[in-house]
Amino acid sequence: MTTVAIFGVGLIGGSIALCLKGKPDMKVIGYSNRPSSVEKYMQRGVVDYATTSMQEAAEQADFIFLCVPVGNLEEYIKQLSTFDLKPGCIITDAGSTKASVMECARSLHFRNATFIGGHPMAGSERSGVEAASSHLYENAYYVLTPDETTPDEAVERLVELLSHTKANIVKVDAKAHDEIAGAISHLPHMIAVSLVNQVKGYNEHNDLYESLAAGGFRDITRIASGDPIVWRDILINNRTVLLGLLRDWSRETNKFVSMLENADGEAIEEAFREAGQFRSRMPERRKGMIHSAFDCYVDVPDHPGIIGKITSELGNNLINLSNIHIIESREDVPGILRLSFRSQEYLDQAIVLLSANGYDVHL
Repeated sequence: MTTVAIFGVGLIGGSIALCLKGKPDMKVIGYSNRPSSVEKYMQRGVVDYATTSMQEAAEQADFIFLCVPVGNLEEYIKQLSTFDLKPGCIITDAGSTKASVMECARSLHFRNATFIGGHPMAGSERSGVEAASSHLYENAYYVLTPDETTPDEAVERLVELLSHTKANIVKVDAKAHDEIAGAISHLPHMIAVSLVNQVKGYNEHNDLYESLAAGGFRDITRIASGDPIVWRDILINNRTVLLGLLRDWSRETNKFVSMLENADGEAIEEAFREAGQFRSRMPERRKGMIHSAFDCYVDVPDHPGIIGKITSELGNNLINLSNIHIIESREDVPGILRLSFRSQEYLDQAIVLLSANGYDVHL
């Protein structure tokens, strides 16, 4: 019997639990220091057993997943080092920064255990165990960051266990991971927050900014709505990398300052052309660090009952519509309705159905 303990059974930990629970000779234990959370885990059937005792969960486990906020990871790792863990126990985490976690683990003496950093690169608009899904990691990248001291056998065992998630396992140096994650996730979040706050400042003198930002601006700054506490910990933890990236970003924006000062249309065209070419090479359906929005836009005439008709057609065909937004400001947005779905599968089905019924559907 393989026993897996998951500390922090929310979206990330709960989804790992659902991938493993029910597999042959597999037992999944959930841990929380809150009795109400333990009760919820059991009521929802996400784990086989749940407890408020960290030591009880840890000392039974062959694998331990730390799916707690980045700011709490080192505290948990230090606590685990004081327990009598099972021989061959593998400890891994799910944090989006890796170098500091790996350094902390290296500085401690684990009895019989091996620590391997991990980062499942998938997420959702929703959070908590209620949002957990056994499909969350399918076709997503799942990064592992073993170092030169990590036994190959331990890495192979963890990879074998993670095969149940149907994720694509990638092994990366911890420092390289943080540099890449900083550039493709952490920096974009900072830019989005800065841009929204810049416009918020303008809106204090003219509230038309807020009204007209309802279309494309709201979409491109979607990631500015991240959890403030989570992002505080991530950015501080990866601050050395991010300071360098922000300086690089400043140089990029200064290029546009120069282009505009010199009315250099050719340089502006080239900047957009290069960006478009590189972006076109990015995989469209691969899950990444910034979770995908499964949205489409629909052009519809302003007729009574048209929205109800569309939602009824989707419902009658068992297509799960998660949200609908009527758009007033349509700059950069190719439709008057934005329909949001829980998965790429539902989005694909909706596009086929609505197009077959004569609606103009755009991505």
